[in-house]
Amino acid sequence: MERAAGVPLVFFLLCCSSLLASLNLSVAQTPIPAKYDGFVYGGGSLWKGLVIIEAFLDPMCPDSRDSWPSLKQTLKFYYPRVSLAVHPFALPYHSNSYASCRALHIANNLNASSAYPLLDLFFKYQEKYYNEPTYNKSRAFITDHFSKIAEKAVGRGSYSAIKSGFDDSKTDMATRISFKYGCSRGVMGTPYFFVNGIPLPDYGSALNFHEWNRIIDPLLTEKK
Repeated sequence: MERAAGVPLVFFLLCCSSLLASLNLSVAQTPIPAKYDGFVYGGGSLWKGLVIIEAFLDPMCPDSRDSWPSLKQTLKFYYPRVSLAVHPFALPYHSNSYASCRALHIANNLNASSAYPLLDLFFKYQEKYYNEPTYNKSRAFITDHFSKIAEKAVGRGSYSAIKSGFDDSKTDMATRISFKYGCSRGVMGTPYFFVNGIPLPDYGSALNFHEWNRIIDPLLTEKK
């Protein structure tokens, strides 16, 4: 009897929570960016490839770093039949992820061909910026170091422009939109891959070159 009496109350609470959630969604509409999120390999349109890969990567994530060499090898082998867009996705448990993702947006704004070289550099120096080594470091310290790293990708003399980019609300918003976009696609960790819009299983795992072959080759054969 007590359980039956509690059912209407539970139903009422669920209805209330659903209503509140819908109200919050209508108020907190994610801003629509002027262009599709992500950094497209080689520039131009993501949709030019016969097969489209979207990779959600965190520059401070070891698993993202480990997945990167084979993904680059795959792209070099198949390009331009295969297009790639990298979406920066800052995982909250890596302390400096957000700043590194923001640096990618800053660099891309200054030099559209610098996002991928900068991602390479972040993976190269990643261990220096893990949580423990930077536990006592300030935000100013991190943005200064990331600006110096980004200068290597953007070009000599770009340090001041990169550093000021960390105070620009537009780069902050772009980084937030990248994260929210990943959430809207159901991304729960990195690396996370989509091929022609379909998520690959076992997110967080690196795929080797032969595994990418097994995914891509049948799709290209179908296109023919």
